Amino acid sequence: MPFSLITSSGTSHAPLAPDHGESPRRAGELPTLTKAKDQAKRLRAGLAESGTDLSHAQALELLAHQHGFRDWNTFHAAIGNRPPEDWAPGGRVTGSYLSQPFVATILSVGRVQPGWFCLVLDLEEAVDVVAFDSFSNFRKRIRGIVGPQATSRERTSDGQPHLVLDL
Repeated sequence: MPFSLITSSGTSHAPLAPDHGESPRRAGELPTLTKAKDQAKRLRAGLAESGTDLSHAQALELLAHQHGFRDWNTFHAAIGNRPPEDWAPGGRVTGSYLSQPFVATILSVGRVQPGWFCLVLDLEEAVDVVAFDSFSNFRKRIRGIVGPQATSRERTSDGQPHLVLDL
């Protein structure tokens, strides 16, 4: 069913469904799930500034239509099951491991489950993974599993994720 935009003044705009002659964009041209949600937030905020109220769900649907998909669920399925484009062997990432900042080269990426990826990283400089002053343990190669927000499920005793990648 096509989605119509109704402004706060009650004016209905033409359906925003894509032309059926168009095909959805290829996966390499699609934003990551995080970027898509950020785009929907910006769209909603921009329309609110111009006096058009839109729910978050409506903004997600509009974004899906802009990318040539029937609805948000179809769009989400197309983008939610792949790593960000930068996450490929040989790619560079930044982030922190056990609260130590790093720059690394990706050695391998594998999907564990939808939205979760196992990465093996070769750090540019080894990081000390021990918080005590009396001894150190440096790591140059790390393996971690990160989810949709680019953080690991595992946490330190103070609640920080073991691995955090910058998106």
